[in-house]
Amino acid sequence: MTHADLTPPTLIRPENRALSLLTLTDLRIAEAQAAAALPAHTLMDRAGKAAASFLAERITRDTSTEKARQRVWLIAGPGNNGGDALILAAELHKAGIAVELCMPVPVKPDDARWALDTARACGVAIQEAPPASFDGYTWLVDGMFGIGLTRPLEGVFADLARRLSQRTVARPRSGGVLALDVPSGLDSDTGTIAGNGDAAVRATHTVTFIAAKPGLFTAQGRDLAGAVTVAPIGVDSAARASVRLNAPELFAGFLPPRDFATNKGTFGSLAVVGGDTGMCGAPILAARAALFSGAGKVHVALLGAGAPPYDPPHPELMLHPVDDLPLDRMDALAVGCGMGHGERAAGVLRDVLQLDVPKLFDADALNLMSKDAALAAAVTARGAAGDPCVLTPHPLEAARLLGTDAAGVQRDRLNAARSLAARFAGVVVLKGTGTVIAAADGRLTINPTGNAALATGGTGDVLGGIIGALLAQRLPAYEAALAGVYLHGLAADTLSAQGDGPAGLTAGELAPMVRTLLNRMFYPSAQT
Repeated sequence: MTHADLTPPTLIRPENRALSLLTLTDLRIAEAQAAAALPAHTLMDRAGKAAASFLAERITRDTSTEKARQRVWLIAGPGNNGGDALILAAELHKAGIAVELCMPVPVKPDDARWALDTARACGVAIQEAPPASFDGYTWLVDGMFGIGLTRPLEGVFADLARRLSQRTVARPRSGGVLALDVPSGLDSDTGTIAGNGDAAVRATHTVTFIAAKPGLFTAQGRDLAGAVTVAPIGVDSAARASVRLNAPELFAGFLPPRDFATNKGTFGSLAVVGGDTGMCGAPILAARAALFSGAGKVHVALLGAGAPPYDPPHPELMLHPVDDLPLDRMDALAVGCGMGHGERAAGVLRDVLQLDVPKLFDADALNLMSKDAALAAAVTARGAAGDPCVLTPHPLEAARLLGTDAAGVQRDRLNAARSLAARFAGVVVLKGTGTVIAAADGRLTINPTGNAALATGGTGDVLGGIIGALLAQRLPAYEAALAGVYLHGLAADTLSAQGDGPAGLTAGELAPMVRTLLNRMFYPSAQT
C-alpha cells in the first residue's frame, strides 16, 4: 500500500509557459527513476488522484447539473492507463460522485492489478461491456491506452474511440471527454495516430502525467487532446526535456527596448525581396506585416515588371526594382514571396546569399533551393560560418527540401524540422498545426498558438514579414522565429475570440493585431 500524499495534486495549464515536452524515451527514464525511489504504486496512485482532483473540481463548479445528478463513465484498458482510470474511479466514488467503469479486458501489470483491487474495495461498479448509449453520463473518461502504443486501436477499443470522439464533436453543454495521459490511439512523440491506424479518441480535455508530451501540441494531437493540463505527480523531469513549448519567456528578453532616445535606425531596415511580374501582392503583404511588427524602415525589392510605384494603403513602404536597392545596406532580408521559379529569381537568390545580412527564406526561395544543389549548399555554408538563415517551409516545401513527400514530413514533424535545421545549419520553421521551430544546435520548440484561421492564402507571407522585421531589430535568428511564430498564431487566436475567425479571417487582418499584442505584452509603458 502506498503512503498517503498530504499535499493536493499540482495541476498546470500550459498557457504562456515554456513547458518541457518529454519524448517517450525520456518519460520512461524519468518514470523508472522516480518509481525506484518511491513506495510501490505511488505514481499510479498520484496520477489517478490528480485526474480525480481535475474532474471533481469541474463537476463541483458545473451549475447546469447538480452534483447528485452527475454521472461519470470510465473505460479502463489492459495496461497502466487502465490502472490510472481505476484509481480515478475509486477517488470519485469516495467523493460521492456516481461512477461506472468498463473493463473489457482484465488489467495485467502489477500496478494496475493493485488499482483494480483498490477500486473493488471502494465499491466501484465494474462491467465488461460498454453501455448502448452515453446519454446519461456527464463525463466520459478514456483510460484505454497511454504512451508507447505502437499498434492501431482494434475491436472494442477502436469502437469506443469513435463513440467517445462523437461525444466530443457534439460539444456537450455539460461535462465532456477526459483523456488520461494522452488520448488513446495518439502517438505521444509525433502527434499522429499510432500504427497508421484510423481510430483515436478525440477528447475535450487531457490530463497528462509527469510532463507534457510533444504529440499533444502538433499534427493531429492538437485536435485530439483538447485542453491540456499537466499533472507532474511529484516527478522532476525538466532536465531531461529535449523539446519545449513556445512561450514569451523564451524570446521576450531579446526584443529591443523602446526608449525615448531612439529613432527609425534603431529598429532596423528590412528589405522584402520577391514579386515577379503579376505577383507583387505577396511581398507587399509581407512588408505591411513588417511595418506593424516594429521595423524602423521597410523596403520592397521587386523582381518583375509592372509593379506599382507605392502602396496606397501604406505609403510608408518603399518600393523599388530589385536592382535599384542596395541590399547589402539592409539590416535583414526576407526573400521569396512571389519570387517565381525562373533564372532571374535564381540569380537574385545567388546574389543575396553572398551578403553578410541576416536572411529569411520562404516560398519560392525554398523551392529554388530544392531544385538547385548549389543554392542549398550556399545556405548551409552561411550557417556553418555563423550566419544561420531562417527557413519557413510548409510541409510540401519541407518535403521537397528533404527529398520526400508531405505525408512523410507530417508523420514525424519534429524529426523533419530537426533534419532540415541540421542539413542547412540554420533555423527552420516548419509551419502547420503546432508549428515546429528547430535550430542546428539541437534546440527544438513547438508553438501552441494559432488556429484554422491561418488556413488561408497569404498568412505565410505575413509570418515571413513578422520574422523579417524581428531580424531587422537584431533579434538572433532562433528567437526571432520563436517570437514571430508565437505572435502570428496569437493574433489569429485573439481575432477568432473576438468573432473575426476562424472562418473568413484574411491574412492582412493579422498584422494590426500583431502590433496590438506586441505593445500590450512587451511595451506597456508606451501606453501610460
